[in-house]
Amino acid sequence: MNFMLPMEKYFGKFELVHSFYGAMPTGVTVSETGRIFVCFPKWGDDVKFTVAEIAGGQLQPYPNLETNLATLTNVAMTFISVQSVVADGRGTLWVLDTAAPNFSEPIKGGAKLVAVDLQTNTIRNVYTFTEEVILPTTYLNDVRFDFRVGKAGYAYITDSSSKGPGAIIVVDLETGNAFRRLSGAPPTSPDPYFLPKVEGKILMNRNKDGSTSPFRLASDGIAISVDGKTLFFCPLTSRHLFSISTEALRDRTIPEKELLSRVEYWGEKGASDGMITGAKGNVYAGDYENNSIRKIMPNGNMETIAHDPRLLWPDTFSIGPDQYLYVIVNQLHRQARFHYGRDLREKPYSLLRMDIGEMPAPTF
Repeated sequence: MNFMLPMEKYFGKFELVHSFYGAMPTGVTVSETGRIFVCFPKWGDDVKFTVAEIAGGQLQPYPNLETNLATLTNVAMTFISVQSVVADGRGTLWVLDTAAPNFSEPIKGGAKLVAVDLQTNTIRNVYTFTEEVILPTTYLNDVRFDFRVGKAGYAYITDSSSKGPGAIIVVDLETGNAFRRLSGAPPTSPDPYFLPKVEGKILMNRNKDGSTSPFRLASDGIAISVDGKTLFFCPLTSRHLFSISTEALRDRTIPEKELLSRVEYWGEKGASDGMITGAKGNVYAGDYENNSIRKIMPNGNMETIAHDPRLLWPDTFSIGPDQYLYVIVNQLHRQARFHYGRDLREKPYSLLRMDIGEMPAPTF
């Protein structure tokens, strides 16, 4: 006798944009003209180039191969290990270089934010940081922009450190002046009571020698409101969503203690890696524990818009001019460092997209 028992319901319609058979990708961004860029941090895979454009179905090193060949004699002008790429909607691709291959201490002078002109495909600006901003434990994770404030706009970067304080790094794009905010504060720190569970199993560091430790990563996901006035953020190992006024973040006369009191709590949204805002004010966030994508509406209501067994660690999001939500799926939790040195990832990794009927939030 053949028993058909009820099964978990899956929903959300995805299209495959690209399959990755080489190194594992983390970041994706779609420019205002529909160009697609991805990045590959150096976490142990054979990374031939850390930033690429998907053109004609192929990966092309971007802006060229030379820039992707890191040299210690030229750490400011070459890409070392890129975690995030963000097209700003007005002709620039921003490249966030951790300069921390294999989560090492950042190479001195190598951690940077790089502006690449998408018309000429050349580097226009490089922002490096002082030792007060880039700590020995810093891991630059993701970045959002607002060009409506200051003379050249501001960038907001998450430090998702696994060993030191998390933070929001604020960058004045006119002067390059940068400073840490909410450094080590509870909202930018890992939730000490959170036990991540992915594919039914507890996710923790499991080393080759048999030793184990909790998986802890600080502020990671970041999204900016349509008007640029609110920054949403979340630690990677936490299910909580927080926000703060960008004006308060930029105002260095506000002491850290008072700044902390201005953080707003939005409740549980699931454990997220990437987040992005659409033009209607909705925040889209992954839920890597449940192979899902959530939509958080401006009134705080949340809806699961996709739940799919193929969403094996939804990492970075981008919204294209085609009103599709793009998501990198990279099986991050199956890496060898979580399984006593055994790499359980199955190629290909994927870039998927789903129609959300919403444009990206403007930055200017």
